[in-house]
Amino acid sequence: MKLSPPTVEIFAIGNELLLGEVADTNTAWLCRFLTSMGGEVKRAVLLPDDVEAIRSELEGAFRRKRDLVFATGGLGPTEDDRTLLAVALATGRPLEEHPQALQMVAARYQSLAAAGYVASPELTPPRRKMTLLPRGAFPLANPIGAAPGVLLPLEHTTLICLPGVPEEMRAIVQNTLSSYLQSRFGKAGFAELQMLVDCGDESRLAPLLEEIQQQFPQVYIKSRARVFGPDVRLRIYLSATASTSEEAQALIREARRLLEEQLAKAGITSEIVPRDA
Repeated sequence: MKLSPPTVEIFAIGNELLLGEVADTNTAWLCRFLTSMGGEVKRAVLLPDDVEAIRSELEGAFRRKRDLVFATGGLGPTEDDRTLLAVALATGRPLEEHPQALQMVAARYQSLAAAGYVASPELTPPRRKMTLLPRGAFPLANPIGAAPGVLLPLEHTTLICLPGVPEEMRAIVQNTLSSYLQSRFGKAGFAELQMLVDCGDESRLAPLLEEIQQQFPQVYIKSRARVFGPDVRLRIYLSATASTSEEAQALIREARRLLEEQLAKAGITSEIVPRDA
């Protein structure tokens, strides 16, 4: 039986993102990381620190039965950090002080106070706020910051809430969540390649790429043009997500073979290049 890649939605939360004060690097990083594991990101949205807006988007993702939903931002000690309140409303699971989260936050402030970074290790109300998790959730150790991440298994979806600070978010994903994500993604695979073609006219490439796309609907094919000019070489990007890495690689190989044939017939030379070249 062929298995579908795990589906994902991502919500980046924070007024600062919508005001343009802070660039949302978290979504791009998560998209790349989860895609490389074989996931299929279906949707990503920027949201304000508004409980009803977050609640509405979460409920939509739950109705769509996404395998994983990630929310970044809004886990801190201030009043405008409202993500978990929205989660509680969207799931019908009240916020409760979680003993393990309490231990994590207490240990963090003990360490910060000992280093002289904060005046006192006391668990003040704003600090205790970070220990309130929706019923049934699990805290995720934050190796860098104070607010634990949150993992909440639901009927069809697992919700993962992460801090908005990029370094904290990445540390939790790559360390605390590593084993869990490996178990969820299993053997799902992703493959990609990039080609440079001696053609500066994207409209000339369009019918060739359309033909490849029709024959390989599972492969994402996109040409990328930035400027016009006699010496411009266009970049073509191919990627595929499949139930196994071998299947994804086979799709890319076949699509590449046919594309190179079509380019040669059109008198266009090409070469494979590293992704970041």
